[in-house]
Amino acid sequence: MEDFFTWIGRTLGEIIRFVVDLLTGFFANIGDSARGFLHGLSSSLGIPPSLLSLVVLVIGLWMLWKAFRALMRRAIVATLVWLLLGAMVLSWLIY
Repeated sequence: MEDFFTWIGRTLGEIIRFVVDLLTGFFANIGDSARGFLHGLSSSLGIPPSLLSLVVLVIGLWMLWKAFRALMRRAIVATLVWLLLGAMVLSWLIY
């Protein structure tokens, strides 16, 4: 009877170890992939790979999205304002 519980404990421990190793490898690879993506994006745009630069990039793209949405609503003045602001923010970033 003691061998049976030893076998169950060992099997359960091996399953837990397998799951932990699998999750550790998965999350380590996701971090490397995200880091590679951000470095590739920043190098192709010619911006430094800092958090501030990426936040400014997202803000500029959001302003361009707002210009597109204003254009779909046929709000020409709002489209021009958002387009000008978005282009100005992105021109500060991408030189």
